[in-house]
Formats: sequence, C-alpha cells, structure tokens
Amino acid sequence: MSADIYIVDYGVGNVASVQNMLKKIGYSAELSGDPEVIATAPKVILPGVGAFDRAAAILRGTGLKDAVVHAAAQGSEVLGICLGMQLLLEGSEEGEGVEAGLGLIPGRVVAFPPEVREQGLRVPHMGWNSITRLGDAGTLPTLVSGDRFYFVHSFYARPDDPSHSFATAHHGIDFTAMVRKGNVIGAQFHPEKSHRTGMAMLRDFARSE
Repeated sequence: MSADIYIVDYGVGNVASVQNMLKKIGYSAELSGDPEVIATAPKVILPGVGAFDRAAAILRGTGLKDAVVHAAAQGSEVLGICLGMQLLLEGSEEGEGVEAGLGLIPGRVVAFPPEVREQGLRVPHMGWNSITRLGDAGTLPTLVSGDRFYFVHSFYARPDDPSHSFATAHHGIDFTAMVRKGNVIGAQFHPEKSHRTGMAMLRDFARSE
C-alpha cells in the first residue's frame, strides 16, 4: 500500500474533495473501490451523498460493505461522512428501507420530524451549524462545543446507545451530529467543506492511532 488512508470510491459522494482536503493539511490518501485494499487499510474513509438504499446496495453488491466491516473488526480507524455516517448504522427509514447498513453502530437513521418545519425551519437542514461535544475530552477528534461545521441532510442518525452520540447539533430539535464506537466514527456534516474546523477534525483522524 502506498498510503495509510484509503477513501472508499463507490460512485456515491465527492471523494475528490475529501482527498484534496487531506492533501491540503499534509496527508496522502488513495481512492479505492477494491474490497481487498479497503479490508486491510489502516484507515478508511466512507463518504457519501444521496439515497441510503442506493448507496447501501452498491456497497453490498461490490463487496465493499464486507470490506469496511472487516477493516473495522480488525481495528482499522473508520470515518463515515454525511451519508457515509448514516451507512454505519443498521438501517434507515429513507426510501423503501430494503437495504441494511453496515451495522457497525446499533441504531437507525430517521427523518426530521414535522415539528422542525412547524418552527419555520427548512428540511433539508443546510448550512453552517455549531455542535455540542458529548464525547470524552481526551478522545480524538479534539473538536469542542461551539465549533461550526457545514451540514446538508434530511435524515439523521439515532444510535440505540446514547453513549455512541459523540456530538449533537440543533435544528428545531437536538440531533446526533457525530457518532463514535471505538475505532468507528461518523460525522453528519462535511468536514471537507468546513474550512478550519473541518481541517482540524480530518487532521485528528489522520494522526490518530
């Protein structure tokens, strides 16, 4: 392998933006759609935009779903971004709900409830928002409450175990903005579009052990 970080390239998500941001902060990352490469990569980034069922079906059909699960089981650091974070969970109420997620974090993905629109807020939730950190202070990434990130989403993760919510944000309701279970972490926002705070988060992921 020529890099420690591999970005899952499965045709769903702006993988080049993530790769370019990592390069900007001094880290090399390779794109790969090869399950054998992803399964043994020291660090794996799973990006994603679009529909849950379609992305999950592609991962399953290409063998990349098993590859990411294997990597996580072997102790590799796994980071899911936006839809990639949602895919870390067991399933979603989006679409037909026929495709399962990776199941690395127990829980499901749900839609923003009607009360959000009743408050005059738009769905999808789009734009900059601050987060509230819940994770232990000594655990990477070193983001803090009040850090702002760029979001674009209509659904959000609802982990079964509240301790797997690493950070929350507020858009009519409090929702999980980040998840973490051991070596598996997910960000609902786009760190590659979040300038300074996004760079800091990706740098922490790149240097974590």
